[in-house]
Amino acid sequence: MNKILGIIDFEKNDIVLEGISEFRPFSSITFLGRYRLIDFILSNYSNSGVKNIQVYVKEKPRSVFEHVGVGQQYNINSKQGKMRIMYGEQTSISPIYNTDITAFLENMQWIEEDSAETVIIAPSHFVYTQNFRDVMTRHHEKGSDITLLYKNTDEAKTEFAHCTTLTLDKEKRVISTDVNRGQAMHRAISLDAFVMSKELFIKLCKQAHEISSIYWLKDIIFDNIMDLKVDGYPVKSEVYAITTLDAYYRAHMKLVNPRKSTLFLEDWPIYTRTSDSPPTMYSKSAEVNSSLIANGALIEGKVYNSIIGRGCKIAPNTVIENSIILPNTIIGEGVHVDKAIIDKHVKVHRIKEIKGTDEQLVYIKRRDLI
Repeated sequence: MNKILGIIDFEKNDIVLEGISEFRPFSSITFLGRYRLIDFILSNYSNSGVKNIQVYVKEKPRSVFEHVGVGQQYNINSKQGKMRIMYGEQTSISPIYNTDITAFLENMQWIEEDSAETVIIAPSHFVYTQNFRDVMTRHHEKGSDITLLYKNTDEAKTEFAHCTTLTLDKEKRVISTDVNRGQAMHRAISLDAFVMSKELFIKLCKQAHEISSIYWLKDIIFDNIMDLKVDGYPVKSEVYAITTLDAYYRAHMKLVNPRKSTLFLEDWPIYTRTSDSPPTMYSKSAEVNSSLIANGALIEGKVYNSIIGRGCKIAPNTVIENSIILPNTIIGEGVHVDKAIIDKHVKVHRIKEIKGTDEQLVYIKRRDLI
């Protein structure tokens, strides 16, 4: 897979995790206590032998630089390949102009100079596992111009908000697209992951720029759906579309027991940046059930059906249930947290009850004192 360039795209402007995505790019959002969203697509690339990778960041790139580095934790080094963080200049006119096409064109020199013959483009807000060697084999066997990854789901009414639905013929060729409006249970959902020749990719980027200043790559691909052979490739693993705060929460609640998930396989490691955190400490008063607890935490209270990030402290007589606590947050004594997402570096020490509902989660923003 040395002749392949793996591109990690950023999300469209209508995809927002209220509060969380205000402070960092989607790709560096914490997931399941110890991972970042970008870890899943990067691990898919690395495990598939894709070692030349460009990561595109829309804004606030610091956390991506810190987490990804030069890619060593993903088995990428200067002898095998290269990891580049690509940053497009933000326009002050309107965010609507900050598209992936704009970012690709601003960095086109590095795309054209790469020796790759084929490009894979995928965003980080879809979480799944996929061997791209299999995708490449199908791409060549079918003589596709573009291969598009998709997921068949019977949860389209409640999941996959802001996603594109596909209509495919019997040969799995994409013949039309639409927006998921939650009107049907079963849909084929585009994962916005594309395989094509580098030559075609460059051509489509330039064509998109000539048509519209606010076009995205998927727009120009779907414009050409009758002229190009765009074939669908079904992803078999679980897929989580992290497109809203509610979707982020529901994904965590489904994955609170990762042993039952098809995301985590013995022969398909999910890489992430490691830390020197000590093992989590549990006091005699601690009680934990059906939860994920990252390293470096101190648990003295009760934690049920929740995810606790690195370096968190849960004091005695405190109950955390059905919640996500992001790293380095301190929950004081005698607090009850239920159906909440508490961001990084929060200190809860005065208010004793933080409770949301299934219809209305509570979100506490980063570094707040509660």
